[in-house]
Amino acid sequence: MEITDIKFRHVEPDGKLRALVSVTFDGVLAVHDIKIISGHDRLFLAMPSRRMPDGHFRDIAHPVGNTLRDELETEVLNAYRTTFLT
Repeated sequence: MEITDIKFRHVEPDGKLRALVSVTFDGVLAVHDIKIISGHDRLFLAMPSRRMPDGHFRDIAHPVGNTLRDELETEVLNAYRTTFLT
């Protein structure tokens, strides 16, 4: 599965939530509302989620394996740094 497009829909320079991102895979599947979060020592991605009646959050879509998760995080964060931090 190849990432074919990354769009930044909402960007905040300060705070924990830095951006909302839409990612397209193979030109045919889009995942919206991926969050770039500023953690204690690094930026990381949080997949789109929904709050359940018990108050917990459940991912709506997420990579099943580490290979795609690592590729997704690397490409999205590199695009973010290139676009907004240089």
